[in-house]
Amino acid sequence: MPDVVFPLDSSKRFTDQERLGHNRWHPDIPAQVSVRPDDTFRVHCREWFDGAIHNDDSADDVRDAPLSTVHVLSGPIAVEGAEPGDLLIVDILDVGPIPQEDSGPLAGQGWGYTGIFATQNGGGFLTEQFPDAYKVIWDFAGQTATSRHVPGVSFTGIVHPGLMGTAPSAALLARWNRREGALIATDPDRVPPLALPPLPQDAVLGGLEGAEFDRVAGEAARTAPPRENGGNQDIKNLTKGSRVFYPVFVPGAKLSMGDLHFSQGDGEITFCGAIEMGGFIDLHVDLIKGGMETYGVKENAIFMPGNVDPRYERWLAFSGTSVTLDDEQHYLDSHLSYQRACLHAIDYLTTFGYTPEQAYMILGAAPIEGRLSGVVDIPNSCSTVYIPTAIFDFPVTPSSSGPTRIDPGMGVPRSSS
Repeated sequence: MPDVVFPLDSSKRFTDQERLGHNRWHPDIPAQVSVRPDDTFRVHCREWFDGAIHNDDSADDVRDAPLSTVHVLSGPIAVEGAEPGDLLIVDILDVGPIPQEDSGPLAGQGWGYTGIFATQNGGGFLTEQFPDAYKVIWDFAGQTATSRHVPGVSFTGIVHPGLMGTAPSAALLARWNRREGALIATDPDRVPPLALPPLPQDAVLGGLEGAEFDRVAGEAARTAPPRENGGNQDIKNLTKGSRVFYPVFVPGAKLSMGDLHFSQGDGEITFCGAIEMGGFIDLHVDLIKGGMETYGVKENAIFMPGNVDPRYERWLAFSGTSVTLDDEQHYLDSHLSYQRACLHAIDYLTTFGYTPEQAYMILGAAPIEGRLSGVVDIPNSCSTVYIPTAIFDFPVTPSSSGPTRIDPGMGVPRSSS
């Protein structure tokens, strides 16, 4: 096993650990550890809500999930010799649930969860159709996930970090705050909000104190969206065997990571749509000096996907176009067309006996594939969602005999109002 450079004690909260990570982006958050180019090392990661979500049959914890605290990130990790303009090479050698523990109170100890967030607490991709909070618990057996809340489904997880990135420069951080602030100003009372501005409340900044803490907390960016530094990209194929090339904006690069997922469908469409867990990630790092200019990578990481995806041979695909449920035409709106494809898949799965919430959770957690299938034929874009048929333990394709009716079991827990 590689040396653990960022250990976490499962009996302690994230803020009580020996090495204190962070939950905001800022260039002045101090590095917690330093590694060298060509080093291999292990990092422990806590589930993004630091244990606030429990293995039970209530969704009240998802309803009340403290978004001001996320994401709890391990890092920053400085890479010796890294300078602005370099490319940081990060190889994902291994990633998995909390090691040596197959049961316990923390997500990653033999289980994980998927949540539909209430509109008032962030919402999700289909929040207009699913405005309330729901939760599904998934149990792990090796690489397979099953759930008491969604019977008849099992699948191999594509384990990956939802979030990994380098620290922004002061200039880049100022750009984020300026443009996201301008977006919020166009509709400041929108629910859910258009973006999340800096929030000193619940900020964790790697041990900064006093006036320096106050300054950084007032400027630091929230970790919710992906940005030019990588961040919360939620790319399910960023798994074992992946090689990522991150732009370096500050001395040392200051690499951070967290938000591990046992599995996820393309888009993580319920917002907390992956199977969330804590665990570990083994990394190897190196540098390409001056690589940002050499390869034209001025922003946003490029990567080589991992090579351990489950091998599904048959798929059932659903398509959608950029027309709303109210029959309003939009122009080449791929976001809308993917929503419509997902809604068509949900409608289809309910004919087998699933509730709409169960079907939505399947799309969020199982390794579905989402694709932009047509983006040039005005006025309609076409998006598609592919569901592997082998994840179901009953026939799921259309036939003359009609859909097999399954027992939906206890269903998906919904929060109390």
